[in-house]
Amino acid sequence: MSKDVLNQEQQKELLKIARTSVENFVREGEISEFEISDQRLRAPEGVFVTLHKKGQLRGCIGLIVAHGKPLWENVREMAIAAATEDNRFAPVTVEELPELTYEISVLSAPRRVNDWREIKLGVHGVIVTRGMGKGVFLPQVAQETGWDLEEFLSHLCADKACLPADCYKNDPQTKLEIFTAQVFSEK
Repeated sequence: MSKDVLNQEQQKELLKIARTSVENFVREGEISEFEISDQRLRAPEGVFVTLHKKGQLRGCIGLIVAHGKPLWENVREMAIAAATEDNRFAPVTVEELPELTYEISVLSAPRRVNDWREIKLGVHGVIVTRGMGKGVFLPQVAQETGWDLEEFLSHLCADKACLPADCYKNDPQTKLEIFTAQVFSEK
């Protein structure tokens, strides 16, 4: 990661922001405001927020590039989006709130790779792009699924980007970018 690693207090603060933001939005329809003085949390950074319910994925949305917004604000927005806008799931209900656990992945800036074999499973998240097709897998996806590198990339291309499963291998139109993530959760 390009910036300093977040310490435990900073991680706790971001997890609190995620939980409070989702709970206030789902219950009241309000966007929570926070007073953040920690300069590390005010730095612009990409982030994904993942919600789990009883160990199962319940929502995951992120922002790869911060576009100038501070990390804490991106956490707030992505947490609400994971709870309400992930089109794989119905929006989170008030009744579900006590059952949710939160995971945050703070991302490094992506960089292009020219050879798919440079990708290190469990270390790198990957972005694949070709034309209008684009997909992202966080680094932890490889560990959660048990896929090898070729399975990981094939699923990324076919399932997430709606591209040919092997386009990452020899298609000059396909762009691969990698990033790292500091991942932490309430568990």
